[in-house]
Amino acid sequence: MIRVFIVEDHAIVREGISNLLALSKDIDVIGAVASAEEALAALPSAKPDVLLLDMKLPNMNGVELIRRLRTSRDLPPTLILTTFEDDGLLLDGLRAGARGYLLKDVSLEQLLTAIREIAAGGTFINPSVTERVLLAAAKAPPSRNFATLALTERETHVLRLMATGYSNREIGAALDVTEGTVKNHVSNILAKLGVRDRTRAVLKGLEVGLF
Repeated sequence: MIRVFIVEDHAIVREGISNLLALSKDIDVIGAVASAEEALAALPSAKPDVLLLDMKLPNMNGVELIRRLRTSRDLPPTLILTTFEDDGLLLDGLRAGARGYLLKDVSLEQLLTAIREIAAGGTFINPSVTERVLLAAAKAPPSRNFATLALTERETHVLRLMATGYSNREIGAALDVTEGTVKNHVSNILAKLGVRDRTRAVLKGLEVGLF
């Protein structure tokens, strides 16, 4: 059973998500609160498998909540809920430690897929939002010279496909290589960029100006 905790300030949205998730036999909503302050008080003892987090909250936004939870080592695997107007907050949330994001107008099937992926230790990058995130990140100057990262041309290509939300199997099909080969490329990319997952690899690519 995947234990989910929801932080969403709009009651109708919060209750709607809770009711939808209740339809799934492998997901249990163990808490749902309206503010970051309530979340800070409840999460250390709740210890959910996935935190479903709205970015725009009263008093303290989702980014600050992620940062505080990370500082206190109470940050669960976090999936950001976003709208098309939240590009800046979304990017900051990913940099702060969230593992993925999705739009509030996603289907139930997409929501469940994202939650299960995050709970399994993975990341979730929504292709429909990625382009906007890339554009928002491109406004900032590169933080490091890409040459120092020593990615090969093929690894760079794989990273760009990762940024569009392609799975390892889809990347393999696009490049006409096996899924195992793609996994090796992804492992090398993570090692060279000094990151632990695909989301942070994409963010590092943003920071060094790859996109």
